[in-house]
Amino acid sequence: MRMLVRLVFGLLVLKAVVASPRFSRQADLDSYDSANYDVDLDNQNLENQDIYDYEEELTIDDPQIEIGTLAPPDYNYAVPEASMEEEEQEEEEEEEVEEQEEEMPLTPQLVPQGSGGSGVLMGPDTQKGMPTCLLCTCLGGSVYCDDLKLDSVPPLPKDTTHFYARYNRITKINKSDFASMNKLKRIDLTANEIKSVDDKAFMGLPELEELVIRENHISQLPALPETMTLIDASQNNIGTKGIHKEAFKDMTSLLYLYLTDNIIDYIPVPLPDSLRSLHLQRNNIQMMHEDTFCNLKDFNYIRNALEDIRLDGNPINLSRTPQAYVCLPRIPIGDLI
Repeated sequence: MRMLVRLVFGLLVLKAVVASPRFSRQADLDSYDSANYDVDLDNQNLENQDIYDYEEELTIDDPQIEIGTLAPPDYNYAVPEASMEEEEQEEEEEEEVEEQEEEMPLTPQLVPQGSGGSGVLMGPDTQKGMPTCLLCTCLGGSVYCDDLKLDSVPPLPKDTTHFYARYNRITKINKSDFASMNKLKRIDLTANEIKSVDDKAFMGLPELEELVIRENHISQLPALPETMTLIDASQNNIGTKGIHKEAFKDMTSLLYLYLTDNIIDYIPVPLPDSLRSLHLQRNNIQMMHEDTFCNLKDFNYIRNALEDIRLDGNPINLSRTPQAYVCLPRIPIGDLI
C-alpha cells in the first residue's frame, strides 16, 4: 500500500514538472534548434533564466521605478532685501553722480580760427559760456544760430560761407562782427532787435552776395559791396534819409531788392539793369519820374529783366506817369486811379 502511494505521488510530481513554464520553454528551444538555426542555447538559457528570475522577484506591491532625467539642483538662494536706509543712500549717490556730470564743462572740438583774428581755435566764448560751434550748428561752411536768444553776433569760423542768426535778440551789428570773413556769402539776421548797424560792417566782405535783415528796427541801410545779388530790408524803419545816394548803382549783379513795409517816400534810383524784382509795397511813395525806370535819351532802351515791380500800398497814382513804364516788360502793380 505504501509503495502504491509513492508511485502515485511520483506520477503527480512528474506531471507537474512537464506542465511547468520552464519545461515548455525548454521544449520550444529544442524545437528551435531542430530547425537548423545556429543559436547558442547555453547563453539563451542563461538570459531566459535571468529574465524569469527577475520577473519572479517582482510582486504587485513592489514600487515601480521610472527612468528619467533628474532636475538640476536649484542654486538660486534667496537674497536678503536691502534695507530702506541702504536704498536711500544709493539713490543719493546716483543723484550726486548725475549732478557732477551736468556740471562738467563741454570739451570743445577743434575748428578753424575764430573771426576777428582772435587767435583761439573756437573763437572767444559766447555769452552762454560755450564755443560757437557747440552753441550753434556748424555744417560745412554754414553756421546756424537760429532762436538761441543771442544778443550779439557770435565769433564765427573764418571759413564760414553762410551765417544764419534768425529769431534772436541781437541789437547792434558792429564792424568787428564780420571782420576778415573773406568767404562769407550770405548773412540772414531776420527777426532780431537790431536798431543800428555800423556803416562799414559789411564793406570788408569781398564775397558777400545776400543780406537778409528784415523784421528789425533799423532806420539806416548800411553801405554794401558791389557783389550783392539780394538785399532784403523789409519791415524796418528806413525812411527818407535811410538809403545812401545811388546806393545800388554799381551793383551790376543785383537781382532782388526788397524794401517792403518801411517809410521810404521815393524810389531809390538809379537801379542796375540786372535787377529782376523790386518790392516797395506799403511805403510812403507819392510820386514817380518818367526816367525812374526808362532812359529818356534813348527811346530804344528796354529793361527786359525788371518784370516784378510792387508799388501797391503806396499813396501814388501810377496812371499819372505812363511814360515811366514804356521800357518795362510789365506795368508795376499798384493803384492806377
